[in-house]
Amino acid sequence: MSDDFAIVQYADLDAEPFTESQHRHWKLTGALGATDVRVNAVELDPGESLTLHAHERQEELYVAVTDGQVEIEGTVHDVPEGSVVRLGPDPIRGLCNHTDETHVWVLFGAPPVGTIEDFGEYVLPEEADG
Repeated sequence: MSDDFAIVQYADLDAEPFTESQHRHWKLTGALGATDVRVNAVELDPGESLTLHAHERQEELYVAVTDGQVEIEGTVHDVPEGSVVRLGPDPIRGLCNHTDETHVWVLFGAPPVGTIEDFGEYVLPEEADG
């Protein structure tokens, strides 16, 4: 039987702030032993938002563990619990929380650009527009 698998409870790991926004998140890539995808868990309290951004060549999947909200190209979309959002590299996007409940997300990005410590090729809107 293969031992090439991992089961991780994100809450058992140390949370750390996103460099760009200072919101807490859990980098799961290393703990999972993932090599072809970046994996993170994020909790957003009411009123919090992640920095709007795009990626030069990374596709992302956002999995809503709870009900959540994501802003894509200036429009906020309500995302029901258990839903998956796919984003190509170009759309300007960011998680947001305009509700009274904490939102929990698991985020996947591929290819795994940058390093586990550095998200790499992170494009902020003013860079994307010019």
